[in-house]
Amino acid sequence: MFLTAALVVCILPFLVMATPLRADNAISIPIRKRNLLTRTDNTFNHDQAIRQKVQVLNKYRTNLINIRRNTGRLPVNVTTIPPLANLTRFLLGKRQRTPLVDLNDDSEWGGNITIGTGIDSKVFLVDFDTGSADLWVPSSSCQNCGNKTAYDPSQSSTSVSQNATFNITYGDGSSASGSVYTDIVAVGTVTVSNQTFAAVTTESPEFVNDPAGGILGLGFPAISNLHSDPFLINAFNQMSNLQKVFGLKLAKTASELYIGGTNGSAFTGDIENNTLSSADGFWQLGGATALVDGVAKVSEFQTVIDSGTTIMYGPPDHVGQIYAAVPGAQVFDETNGLWSYPCATPPTIAFQWLANQWSISAENLNLGETALGSGQCVGALAGQDLGLGSDVWLLGDSFLKNVYSVFSVGEPGSSPKIGFATLA
Repeated sequence: MFLTAALVVCILPFLVMATPLRADNAISIPIRKRNLLTRTDNTFNHDQAIRQKVQVLNKYRTNLINIRRNTGRLPVNVTTIPPLANLTRFLLGKRQRTPLVDLNDDSEWGGNITIGTGIDSKVFLVDFDTGSADLWVPSSSCQNCGNKTAYDPSQSSTSVSQNATFNITYGDGSSASGSVYTDIVAVGTVTVSNQTFAAVTTESPEFVNDPAGGILGLGFPAISNLHSDPFLINAFNQMSNLQKVFGLKLAKTASELYIGGTNGSAFTGDIENNTLSSADGFWQLGGATALVDGVAKVSEFQTVIDSGTTIMYGPPDHVGQIYAAVPGAQVFDETNGLWSYPCATPPTIAFQWLANQWSISAENLNLGETALGSGQCVGALAGQDLGLGSDVWLLGDSFLKNVYSVFSVGEPGSSPKIGFATLA
């Protein structure tokens, strides 16, 4: 599509390379995602889903704290910041208890970035997250970060300490803390100087066991815990020939993050662009409608698009209206807003903002059977109040895997947008 686009080079280890797609000097290397909310026997991993839910709740709690600190206000319709979500409370409300699995089975989209100068630069595997705005990686001073690549400021001539600290804590016990630096950060051919990030000196076991070595946030500055511009904002400001757009494809094959334009071979037809409804730091669209088998069930709500969240969440009463239209649907876990439906007759759930209806495939809706042979499958849409307002939904990877997504920061005088197109 855009021949001047610069493409992020991102790959998970042990991934077989596909034939690269070239646009000028850009190269395309696929990434993949492991979604093990479904076990190998096709049953639903209940405990892992609850753990992820608690992390999502507390990620957005932190985002609200950052918005208030960075802008002096809370988003419209948000009156209070919710308390820290606690994993134990949600586990106690379950209908059944199953053993926790190794967190190496976590779900994530990962890719390589480099930090540092020349031969002293190091490659880090990070998660790309449109629902956060900061970059952090392990520090060489970390005593419990496992065998991941570590950042050593003494080995980079462009490293500058900011004499500040970073800390993030989740209610499930996971946490990370460390020191703040600026340095050269590159994602593929896109290079940013003086990028602010955190070098983590302490990680909890939940992060240590994660195969990714950090997070690169793709959100807006208002939700930055580091009070700084995220990587992409700096990239667009520093590289004047780079279009202020990135494309995202999350699929079984040829998945990629494409910075500076869109990959025309990844989608077909036109991109349906939607102007953001909020300037609060989220990639948020308003005026959404949720449909079941082509019939509208809930309308005029807000949607936050988040590549760092595995499933989809909506207000419990809204989600209840969706499943009420699904024959055979049942409440699976009331405390955690989980529902099931007959595996043999999955509904077609879709979201609509403008003209097109963007459907969730049967495969992406299905998180696995409630129990082996039950015939009831847990849906990837759950009821949950996120603390962002009574009409706000969160659409994670279970939605994004069905579309090609285009995130446009916007040129001066234009508004940021999210566009969707049909996957090729």
